[in-house]
Amino acid sequence: MSGVKDKMLVGERFRRALCSYPESAVVQEAMARELVSMVRLHAGEERLGRVLEIGAGSGLLTELLLEAFPVASLTANDLVGECREPLREIACRYRVGEFSFLKGDIEECGELPGSQDLVVSNATLQWLNDLDKLFAAVRRSLVPGKLFAFTSFTVGNMEEIAMLGGGGLSYRTTEEIGEIAGRHFELLELKESREQLTFSSPREVLGHIRQTGVNGLGGERWSRSRYLDFMENYSRLFRVQGGVSLTYRPLYCVLRRREL
Repeated sequence: MSGVKDKMLVGERFRRALCSYPESAVVQEAMARELVSMVRLHAGEERLGRVLEIGAGSGLLTELLLEAFPVASLTANDLVGECREPLREIACRYRVGEFSFLKGDIEECGELPGSQDLVVSNATLQWLNDLDKLFAAVRRSLVPGKLFAFTSFTVGNMEEIAMLGGGGLSYRTTEEIGEIAGRHFELLELKESREQLTFSSPREVLGHIRQTGVNGLGGERWSRSRYLDFMENYSRLFRVQGGVSLTYRPLYCVLRRREL
């Protein structure tokens, strides 16, 4: 994965999408629900002392996790500082004893908070440049025997946009992520899926992308001719019953820090 060159642009796009994200991010919400189920399977329903969430955003995963597990201390990280208050409110609602917000690019935050019982992340790691370095930092932050659980996206995600030159990330394969993870953790579960959404028109596809903030790459303005060509080609190439398609390729992973 080549990574993101302009994370300031990524942050600005997500900042604009904060209000619309919870309603529009249907795939990301489903991913968060599945991830919580996977954590429950591997961790049981024991009380979690300290939890770190990377890329917490508007709190989709945060809320689902706190519904499922009593948590004593939550550290929520996000690139967008405006996420702090919504996340704090969620933590208060679920009676989390201690809440802190770690603002900024997780790759630039230095040493992560230690003695964590769980590190989680939903639909975030695809934006990062150096997963090997992040996984090493997460391993150091975890108590031995505890879990790192995350979702991301793999090859073929939003393939329609990429095929038409609309910009996009270069995704790692599931096998590549498993290989990197295995250098630092015991691999408990790794899987991928394919989710296809249907929209009435290509215009609605672009609206969905804007409302979820996932168009963090490509800051250039399109000319009218390029826009019209995109619309025409999208309608022609990706027509399905009821409209046009947009394909997501979620990836799910649960890792355990090896015992000392």
